Order: sequence, then C-alpha cells, then structure tokens
Amino acid sequence: MNVGVFGGSFNPPHIAHVLACTLVLSLEDLDSLVVVPTYKHPFAKSLAPFEDRTRMCELAMGWIPGVSVSRVEEELGGESRTLRTLEHLSRAHPDWRLRLVVGSDILPDASRWFGFDEIARLAPLIILSRAGSDGVPPLLPDVSSTLVREAIERGAWAEAERLVPRTVLAFLRAHHLYETKS
Repeated sequence: MNVGVFGGSFNPPHIAHVLACTLVLSLEDLDSLVVVPTYKHPFAKSLAPFEDRTRMCELAMGWIPGVSVSRVEEELGGESRTLRTLEHLSRAHPDWRLRLVVGSDILPDASRWFGFDEIARLAPLIILSRAGSDGVPPLLPDVSSTLVREAIERGAWAEAERLVPRTVLAFLRAHHLYETKS
C-alpha cells in the first residue's frame, strides 16, 4: 500500500494544507495520506496545544476521502523527529510504502533536519512547489500559518476567514487561539 505522510506544525492548518492533501492524492500514486501534526517542534517554535492543532487538522483535512489524522508523534512523545516518526510507521505497518510530502520551502532547511538523507531513503519525497521557490511555478496559494496567526492577533478575522477552512475558523474563535491577550 502506498501511503503519503504529510507532517507539519499545522499551527493552524490553512487552505494550502487542505489543497496539498487533495493535490497529492490526485497527482501521486497513493492509496492514502496520513496527516501528522508535530507534537513538540524540534526547532523550539512556540505552538498551540497539540490537542487543539490535532482537532483543527481533523476539521480541515480529516473529511477528505483517503486522508487520516494521526497522533503518532504524541504516542512517541518528546521532541518530534521526522526520521523517528517514519521509522515507527514503517515498523508498525510493514505493508506500507511510505512517501513524505513536503513543501519546497523546507528544502533550504533540509541540512538542519536530523537524518535527512535517511528520511529521503525511507520515504522518498513528494515535493509541492510553494511561492518563493526557485523559478518553479507554485501549485499552492501563498498562505502560511504565520499569516493566519498574524491576522488573528490583529483582530483581522475577515482576512483570516479567507485563509482557513470555516470549521477551523470557528474552532479558532471558540477557543480564542492566537488572539492577543489584553
């Protein structure tokens, strides 16, 4: 079985993440796609609680046929490492042939990833071009979680509603995530 693994902070998940799921399932020979929210960021980025980010991934992408959201990095505990996650998935599901879905924007940071060459061997990369990549037309809109967080911090909900699925927006509002504390 060919399984794509789409990991990330998803802090919060946005429309480009949703589109990435549908794009990969449409273009690649995958039977399913597993979305894996980061448990604890290896580069010490501040994240919303894992439980909230996982729930938002379920709301944003879990409804897409062939997509599931995994809590594997929480189960593994500690700092999230892509190699450790892929090795675990490979052992737990020996019938899976893994592929790692990444945005082209991560390639300049590949040298900072623990065991990047082994990652690429274990789960050959599916690279989705994003805005700002070297001369390659982007397949995904120029949206980032940072843009979403900044819009919410400014109270620009009308801007945020164009960047995240409506179910995620409702969750963000109900839980007051990323709002500036006054």
